[in-house]
Amino acid sequence: MRMERRPGVPRLLREINDRAALELLLASGPLTRGQIGELTGLSKVTASQTLARLEGRGLVEVAGEQAGGRGPNAALYGIISSSAYVAGLDVGPEFVTTAIADIHGEIIAEVRVAPKGHDDPVALVHSAVVKACRSAKVALSKLRSVVIGTPGVVDPRSGDVRFSFDLPGWHEGIHEALARDLRRDVRIENDVNLVAIAERTLGAAREVDDFVLLWVGRGIGLGVVLGGRLHRGRSGSAGEIGYLPVPGVPLAEDVRAVPGRLPSLAGGLQSLVSAEAVAELAATYGFEGENAAECVAAAVAAGERGEPLINDIAGRLALGVASVCVVLDPGLVVLAGEVSRAGGDELTSRIEEAVARSCPVRPQVVASEVGGNPVLRGAVIAALEQAREEIFTS
Repeated sequence: MRMERRPGVPRLLREINDRAALELLLASGPLTRGQIGELTGLSKVTASQTLARLEGRGLVEVAGEQAGGRGPNAALYGIISSSAYVAGLDVGPEFVTTAIADIHGEIIAEVRVAPKGHDDPVALVHSAVVKACRSAKVALSKLRSVVIGTPGVVDPRSGDVRFSFDLPGWHEGIHEALARDLRRDVRIENDVNLVAIAERTLGAAREVDDFVLLWVGRGIGLGVVLGGRLHRGRSGSAGEIGYLPVPGVPLAEDVRAVPGRLPSLAGGLQSLVSAEAVAELAATYGFEGENAAECVAAAVAAGERGEPLINDIAGRLALGVASVCVVLDPGLVVLAGEVSRAGGDELTSRIEEAVARSCPVRPQVVASEVGGNPVLRGAVIAALEQAREEIFTS
């Protein structure tokens, strides 16, 4: 009986081999043909064919030589940094920060601009990306992926911001308009979710599949990672812990997204632990500063005198952490944001103790280890993941 030919199989094998070599080179840097074959399990002939294909696609080049014993030096192959670029953006009410990174993840330009009254998100993002590309000396057409971090709820089905207290101009249709304007794939993601991505890649949650990240700053938010993947919920509202009902605190009301009206942020856990609430609380303990972070830092520096304030803040945050942990039992809770950074280990240790007293699970509570702008770092990482996947499968 004659066997039916399957022309798709050789092509699939080539794609698998190309992807394996690219992933290896991204993770391990320049390697010889022999090293690539050994680490991927490819034969010398197959490794040579794979490298030839990748060179032909403009993805790989000879990056040097490795001195050997006898005989000629072996050529080292590396991924061409300029083969693809990505853009990550942190969009806030006061500034838009844009980073351009190469395929290796090295940030080659970072530009921050003020909206200056721009009400049109498309024009604002376009201007920010163009300025960053100009600074990086990278053509806009070279961007493989753009990821934008914004406060608020992002609908996982449409990719649009359903509502954002800080960015009322971001509404339905913006996602499609941005993709059309920039002529490439654009992803809008909740800013705290991007911080969680950065934390899992670079910070305290490295190689942790189940954890939550609690952001405490001007607002309060939660990033949830389960099984190594972000959990956004059906409508994208997973992690909106600011609306969590708290005994003795009025409920948040009128939080629906209605055109022309901002949702209320009064009530719930938000009213206890937002930056504004923390600053007001600190004043009652005799600690003042230009912002909540300064107040918390002063209390930590004051030692014993500042302990009552730190205990009070920890007790308030523990209400939210305990509520999440008895439902998800994540094992690890990462505290991020300006208030969390100022409190450091003094705050995290007290939260851990308070949670252990109030519920049957005792998660490890640690401070964030991601420096700089964690939203921007997460946006770049997410953009790189998209761009690399596109290269791997093309």
